[in-house]
Amino acid sequence: MSGIKQPYPIDARFEIEDAKSALRSAIRANRESRSERLRHEAGEDFAKTLLSIPDVRSAQVIALYASRPGEPETQPALDALTHLGKRILLPVLGAGLTRDWSAYIDEDDLQQRAPGRPPEPSSPTLGCDALKEADMIICPALAVDTRGVRLGQGGGWYDRALQHARDDARTIALVHSEEFYDAASRPLPRESHDLLVNGVATTTSWQWLPSNGL
Repeated sequence: MSGIKQPYPIDARFEIEDAKSALRSAIRANRESRSERLRHEAGEDFAKTLLSIPDVRSAQVIALYASRPGEPETQPALDALTHLGKRILLPVLGAGLTRDWSAYIDEDDLQQRAPGRPPEPSSPTLGCDALKEADMIICPALAVDTRGVRLGQGGGWYDRALQHARDDARTIALVHSEEFYDAASRPLPRESHDLLVNGVATTTSWQWLPSNGL
């Protein structure tokens, strides 16, 4: 654990969406409590963890994301994977829930095109089916549990985007240690459209989730 307490402000009386909302608020508050120095240090540690995963090192194409303020920093991972010669795809947000991808060039090329949107490359968009190129998909998440249930930001973008992934592509959620929940005692709320991820990576460790058959 990072020293930050794991929040679980829900009980059996909550509707699923209310439970998700309460968890999102608590986890975002935890993330905002980290200093800029701690966020930078965590970003370096996330990169080290990702590079320790054999499937990441062997992947030719990796889908990742450029982090927004408050999210686990991904720039160190983008730099490290680029140094290894990986082709990296980043999400591009269109109108509404339009899903698209572009190839990552470098940090200087990334631009935030509208408030609240993640930084995006200037390279041409490749269409939603470009995700089929990815051998490994590293997903943003607010939390994940031992069943592979992922708590996202609430827009449903990734649940829709992942429908375009190859069947053999593996998905990993990137979260802080206290955001990895034991489903036996603190299961994350899940709706029918919430897709499971195959694994989890934190600043200190990673694992495949057995419930996903890996």
